[in-house]
Amino acid sequence: MEITCPKCGFSRTVDDAKIPSKKAVVHCKSCGHKFPLARARSIAVLLSKGGVGKTTTSVNLAAGLALEGQRVLLVDTDTQGQDAYMLGVKPKAGLTELVTKELKPKDAIFKARDNLWLLAGGKSLAGVKRMIDRKDFGGEMTLTESLAPLETQFDFIIIDSSPGWDPLTVNVLFYAKEILIPVSLEVMSLQGLSEFIKSLSSIKKYRKEVGIKYMVPTFMDERIKNPGEILEKLRKIYPQHICEPIRYNVRLSEAPAYGMTIFEYAGGSPGATDYKALVKRVLESDDEE
Repeated sequence: MEITCPKCGFSRTVDDAKIPSKKAVVHCKSCGHKFPLARARSIAVLLSKGGVGKTTTSVNLAAGLALEGQRVLLVDTDTQGQDAYMLGVKPKAGLTELVTKELKPKDAIFKARDNLWLLAGGKSLAGVKRMIDRKDFGGEMTLTESLAPLETQFDFIIIDSSPGWDPLTVNVLFYAKEILIPVSLEVMSLQGLSEFIKSLSSIKKYRKEVGIKYMVPTFMDERIKNPGEILEKLRKIYPQHICEPIRYNVRLSEAPAYGMTIFEYAGGSPGATDYKALVKRVLESDDEE
């Protein structure tokens, strides 16, 4: 892993095994500056069902953490590449170039906002999925190996996943320690949640440290009875994981058209208030249960 001094820019490579999982202090051999070193908290926003607000949640959670002074890397693992669109940026490279080693990590990431960097997705990720499939051994660790050099440069790595279950989804589960599941408050979404939990249990046989940390109800419409009933069921079944719901808010659907986060587009809206609450929940949580 490459460690760079924030004062003089001097870089050196350190064996990953020698880097502690908790915070440590690094002494720069070039200028003598001492600075804290810790691996980023990795949070995957996951659910196999589409249309539940994964990208909206990923982008606004990452943006909210950045506004709180955290250094955040947003990783888009979807071939649609919507994270860049939502942030109003057009990176020339991204996750594909990092995984294939066409570019160094520092050249593959794109600074989208203060404290917020993007590792963009897009159609080229289809080739990455084929590359993973062709590996005889260790294909599930491809993303882990690619993101390792970036872990000490950020406080959080937020991973936006694609719908369905593919090689990149498996890679995300073998990398992230914390899982955030957006659940739209409708019956079909609950079925998707049940299927995802079953699939997750098969991954946990090989990687015990990964687990559900947050469950975020989305599209909460207080004018309709059914969402409230579903929310109460979720609270009874997953009391330790359930977060405050993200209320239905038209501003959340309007913001991407302007390339803005909800905090930039409508900072006083219910959507902004709800995502601020989620950011607070994440910051107050430890990365180990």
